[in-house]
Amino acid sequence: MGALKDRQEGFAGLKAALGARSVVLVGMPGSGKSSVGRRLAQRLGSDFVDADSKIEEAANGMSIADIFSKHGEPEFRALEARVIARLLESGQSVIATGGGAFMNAETRRKVAEHAVSVWLSAEIPLLLERVKRKGNRPLLRVDDPEAALRKLLSKREADYARADITVVSRDIPHEEVVDTIVEALVEYLDVEVASTK
Repeated sequence: MGALKDRQEGFAGLKAALGARSVVLVGMPGSGKSSVGRRLAQRLGSDFVDADSKIEEAANGMSIADIFSKHGEPEFRALEARVIARLLESGQSVIATGGGAFMNAETRRKVAEHAVSVWLSAEIPLLLERVKRKGNRPLLRVDDPEAALRKLLSKREADYARADITVVSRDIPHEEVVDTIVEALVEYLDVEVASTK
């Protein structure tokens, strides 16, 4: 019982240290932003928001793939930036962003102002295995998804590396990745906690 109380107090301390700031997860498609984000939000007692779902809502239910094909990537990116800006001003939550969101300099600036950013970094074989399970990645609907992933990562890596915290997403239970994020947040925010495990 004492350990559970320590954990709850630890998370309360972390949540208090965040204040109105959100935790924003950035990274490549397949890095686990949504799966890990849901569990992290549960752990922190915060709301979880999938930015892509909110973009689809803002586009009157149109899918990300449809927005890409009907309006093009620039229009999608503009909508994405507006939606993320709105989410960041809505109080504390855990936000999973689309793979390209953090490439937008204005979005990065707003994230820096209103959130702590966490880059979920993952190796190409793991990303490839995960994205193959889903057919909803417009930029990866190509003959050679591995080459496309490598090209995307090389273009995006420098921007991802600007995140406040980097955590490696490996092929381990998501709860363990959440543990690592929590420990990194505690250290980054300099929170005094008895235990967060």
